Amino acid sequence: MPAIPAGGRTYEPPFAPEAQLSPSRIFNAPRDMVFRAWTDPDQLAQWWGPRGCTTVIQEMDVRPGGAWRYVMYAPDGNQYPYDGIYIEINEPERLVFDGFIHASPDQRVWTEVIFSDHAGRTEVNVRQWYTFVSDATRGAPIGWNQQLDRFAEFLGEVV
Repeated sequence: MPAIPAGGRTYEPPFAPEAQLSPSRIFNAPRDMVFRAWTDPDQLAQWWGPRGCTTVIQEMDVRPGGAWRYVMYAPDGNQYPYDGIYIEINEPERLVFDGFIHASPDQRVWTEVIFSDHAGRTEVNVRQWYTFVSDATRGAPIGWNQQLDRFAEFLGEVV
């Protein structure tokens, strides 16, 4: 279970999940820098997605109710669009967002990201729930590990 930030509130998805995922990692960077890299579209586009993928941010309005839309392009030519909204922005502790992949209402993804300070380093705990099971959800653990590896590399370049 991830650390619960000040205030003690965690969210659960507003649906019965078919699958869930909880990757976490500690990064050698201060929490405010890590949080900013998750909320700045220019930074996020540089590391978001598994290895070999390119992400184009179409809209990123980082505020409760704000839209977040992007397309992730895989090396094999497949495209993975995401259309979501931010539920909570609690800088620099937590992000919660809800959305759909492939513009499909039956492919809903609810995500909570918790950022915890560890003496100048930052632990990132992601909790993600899905309304569906597919190749995408079965491959998500590998994708998230690669994405977090890319994030660590990105932070190493900007620290």
